[in-house]
Amino acid sequence: MMNGRLAQANGRLKASNVGVSIEAMGNRLYLRSTFPPKPDSGREKPSQQRLTLGYHANPAGLKLAEQEARKVGALLDCREFSWKPYLKLSAIVPLSVGDWVSRFEADYFTRRHRSPKSETTWKTDYCQVFSQLPSDEPLTLQLLASAVTATKPDSRSRQRYVDVLTQIATFAGLDANFKPLRGNYSPSKVTPRDLPVDATIAAWREKIPNPQWQYVYGLIATYGIRPHEVFHCNLDKFPVLQVEEPTKTGQRRVYPFYPEWLEQWNLRAVNLPKVSGRNNSDLGSRVSHQFIRYEVPFPAYNLRHAWAVRSMEFGLDISLAAQQMGHSVRVHSEIYHAWISEEVHQRAYEALMLRLDRPLPPISSQAESLEPPHSV
Repeated sequence: MMNGRLAQANGRLKASNVGVSIEAMGNRLYLRSTFPPKPDSGREKPSQQRLTLGYHANPAGLKLAEQEARKVGALLDCREFSWKPYLKLSAIVPLSVGDWVSRFEADYFTRRHRSPKSETTWKTDYCQVFSQLPSDEPLTLQLLASAVTATKPDSRSRQRYVDVLTQIATFAGLDANFKPLRGNYSPSKVTPRDLPVDATIAAWREKIPNPQWQYVYGLIATYGIRPHEVFHCNLDKFPVLQVEEPTKTGQRRVYPFYPEWLEQWNLRAVNLPKVSGRNNSDLGSRVSHQFIRYEVPFPAYNLRHAWAVRSMEFGLDISLAAQQMGHSVRVHSEIYHAWISEEVHQRAYEALMLRLDRPLPPISSQAESLEPPHSV
């Protein structure tokens, strides 16, 4: 019922061209509009921000919020708006980090369907960052900035902290500007992993004593799928493997490199271990744990990366390889082109030169080469 009244109030504000809307977060109401920079924010230009009202999200509070929205809209039009009274109001009862994270999570899953995919994103991209914040302290820009600068500059962690903490700061109505701290991290600048050669991959499969985990190992090595995807795929169209929902990137088809491993390792006969997990992250952790348990000297993901490099050696088009791996051509190029060793380039060159249909250089005729120059 409250949602209906809120929609009606915003409809009236929109019809009156006020330029300010009302939002409900938790049990409180806020105004949202393009406001000038808050004092000491470091910003120079107006931006979309929230304004704390302190009104409860009930019919009485909504009536007051609509009145305040019209007042604020008029002040913005006259360029007479001041943050001063509203900053005092928001400082009366500052919410803790834990309170804001709980509200942010509730809002996050109202905008996204709760599924294994979204649960994994929440756990890996958000919870890992929020867990580093003191949950009982008030959420302030200073606290968030300290968390950002505690990460390594120009790293993937720094970018993740900037992105996630900017989101919760904006959600809490704080005028965050962490962009200058983001750095210039790029996957192409990451040091290539020490990938196992294919002979090593085949040898280590034989050292795993459990046939079911041998099967998991072989499936990842042959198809280059993510570790958790072994529990979300089928071979109904053998030898093509189909990765199904609800994985990170949805349904796709993957082809084997090497196809000989299918028969050598009997991959057509599905023999998966019984594992449990609330989401994809949990399933991936189960696989990683088994690699450690059986003392495999490289992580499961290195089998996936080896497949990517191997597909290039086979001559698979980069756009097809990226699609089969479930990511964009840009990501595929940035990551895996930096991982191709000199030996891979040499083998690819030799294979091209041995092709019977390769282009040949133009050859001048013997007559042309022996013909004397014309006299003048």
